[in-house]
Amino acid sequence: MELRKQSTWSATQPEIFYWRTASGQEVDLVLYDRAGCVVGIEVKASATLRGNDVRGLRALADAAGKLWLRGLVLYTGAEVIPFAASLHGVPISRLWSE
Repeated sequence: MELRKQSTWSATQPEIFYWRTASGQEVDLVLYDRAGCVVGIEVKASATLRGNDVRGLRALADAAGKLWLRGLVLYTGAEVIPFAASLHGVPISRLWSE
């Protein structure tokens, strides 16, 4: 996975996993740092986002509790969308711009 290769330059050196609950909630990428802090990332091939697009991230945040840092939904739209203080939709194009 390319993300694993790219993470080797990071001082954080996160571990990267996929997460799924017995009830079917899932998150594409879950990054854990050495302290156990959690960042969840969903990737959507859509130019629009809805509230249920963050359902898996909300479940992960609940499961992680105080270790939750933030969640991102990367999508093909143009605007940053705040779903909560630590949960945002972010245009995937922002990965290669300011």
